[in-house]
Amino acid sequence: MFTKILIANRGEIAVRIMKTARRLGIRTVAVYSEADADALHVESADEAVCIGPAPAAHSYLRGEVILEVARRTGAQAIHPGYGFLAENADFAAACEAAGLVFIGPPAGAIRVMGSKSESKRVMERAGVPLVPGYHGEAQDEATLRREAGRIGYPVLIKASAGGGGKGMRVVREAVGLDEALAGARRESKAAFGDDRLLIERYLAKPRHVEVQVFADRHGHCIHLHDRDCSLQRRHQKIIEEAPAPGLTGELRERMGRAAVAAAQAVNYVGAGTVEFLYEAGEFFFIEMNTRLQVEHPVTEAITGYDLVEWQLRIAGGEPLPARQEQVPRRGHAFEARLYAEDVPKGFLPAIGRVTHLRPPREDAHVRIDSGVRTGDEITVHYDPMIAKLIVWDADRGSALRRLATVLEDYGIAGVTTNLAFLASVARHPAFVRVEIDTGFIERERAGLAMSVPALQSWQLALSAIALLHARPREPGAPLPTPDTPPGPWDTLDGWRMNGEQLLPLRFDIDGQTHSARLHFASGGALEVELVGDARVKVAGIRMSDDGAITAEIDGERVAAQLVRNGGEWTLLARRHRWSFAPDDPLARAAHQDGGSGHLVAPMPGAIIAVLVKESDLVERDQPLIVLEAMKMEHTIRAPVAGRVAKLFFTAGQQASESDELVVIEPLSETRP
Repeated sequence: MFTKILIANRGEIAVRIMKTARRLGIRTVAVYSEADADALHVESADEAVCIGPAPAAHSYLRGEVILEVARRTGAQAIHPGYGFLAENADFAAACEAAGLVFIGPPAGAIRVMGSKSESKRVMERAGVPLVPGYHGEAQDEATLRREAGRIGYPVLIKASAGGGGKGMRVVREAVGLDEALAGARRESKAAFGDDRLLIERYLAKPRHVEVQVFADRHGHCIHLHDRDCSLQRRHQKIIEEAPAPGLTGELRERMGRAAVAAAQAVNYVGAGTVEFLYEAGEFFFIEMNTRLQVEHPVTEAITGYDLVEWQLRIAGGEPLPARQEQVPRRGHAFEARLYAEDVPKGFLPAIGRVTHLRPPREDAHVRIDSGVRTGDEITVHYDPMIAKLIVWDADRGSALRRLATVLEDYGIAGVTTNLAFLASVARHPAFVRVEIDTGFIERERAGLAMSVPALQSWQLALSAIALLHARPREPGAPLPTPDTPPGPWDTLDGWRMNGEQLLPLRFDIDGQTHSARLHFASGGALEVELVGDARVKVAGIRMSDDGAITAEIDGERVAAQLVRNGGEWTLLARRHRWSFAPDDPLARAAHQDGGSGHLVAPMPGAIIAVLVKESDLVERDQPLIVLEAMKMEHTIRAPVAGRVAKLFFTAGQQASESDELVVIEPLSETRP
């Protein structure tokens, strides 16, 4: 066994590998980019070395630099994780040439399986079922047209050199083939430097079923059962489960034997995944991923094995820890990938700072794999996955109910995520009934949390209370409660002696302005009057310095977490999350006056936050600067989409009325 390994990756997979290495008494070396200097994987390692700037091409993809770090630190082996250099045959060969163990398969196996065309030829010779198609070397249009006609429409065009949906096109009739071929070639060339294509029969509603395989250096190869990865968006998985539901024992056995045959055909060593399309009782080889998969924890959950430990032991020359007949299959497991992404905008990646993160508690049923903590930045440089949530239970129904519940209990704020979407998928009746295929999400997306539900009265009341508590106060001043309402000097609200105190509030939620009036009556009673709704009675308000709020709203206890994010706040309560900001007429006026892109201070005040940098691209209504004046915060927003041309202030400075704060060049002016 090794005494020190280098992990050539970042984020959750690097942290995951380090946990197993630490348990086995193996020291770890982390590599990191300048953007990851404070990352969790850096903190988790025994040693860490910076290898370059933020872009992966200048850091995590610099194999020669990583090899030098391994030599310098005395690492005996390199674990590539997944992504980056994990399936790079040249890097695997370079490790061997440098006298280091590559914790993965031989370079030759990576090369064969990295080519869709070559791998299919090898699989055909090994007797592994293939989707009817063309995987030949001839790439002229005449040959491809002829082969598409032979296969029969609809057909699927795929890049030979890679995956992830790059270069993929569905062609339903011959008239669209030439255009699809040209587009697929361009995309494949840009993504992989290789424009070779293959054509396959298009399966209308296939499931994506994969088999985990392991092989050692002593000629032994086994499988560790199957997984279903059909729930995908943009050809990338978001929820996986093991075992794949609804398969007969005989079919599982045939699929497992085919996966082992595929691995043996390329003299495989280590962990790998053989992927199949399954439809109507038939399965067909797609590709083999020559690395540990993102979804490996669901296999760990049903077998009880630590697959990273298996990788380390096999790379160290040990035989497989179990024979095929010894591999257990217990219960059912799901994995949901929590991404920073905007679901309504087509799952576009999102960026931002994670201002609050409260994952569910881990136990025998729940596991969280993550490399992100509160305060971390989700940037444009790397994959936007925040965490993997893994649940296990005795059967599929129990595991799925548990998945939905813990997803709804996951607390995160500061960045847009797919959390509500995942919870909606987990409770979808068709998913519960296993009516799934790779087109499930696209087909059902209209009903999968694509719109924001109407806010309930208790949410509006809680927003008003939170806004009241979040208002700036004099140092040492108590929080206003029904027992200690705001004093006459704390508010500009029309307070009258010997009468009921009224505090009017206006706030914006998702672009809609809401009005409320807080009634502080004698005797400590508080009621929140909502425009167009009855009064909501509130009692027992408590708020801690960290933003935790408890209150009784119309007789029901509500616990919430208030998180500040620039000029707005997010509330997490009762499995709901929503963001709001005070409706600021002065800032709104500044916004309206900023049509030219020159934004000025509406009144004297302190700059407490600058939310953008010069040269940043911003969208219309995006918060730019937070100004504190008259004991209230005023958010200056972009009047138009454009580029930040000039910033005149930094946080902590004082601005006078009409001082220019920021200049935005409208987007139309920034484009050539």
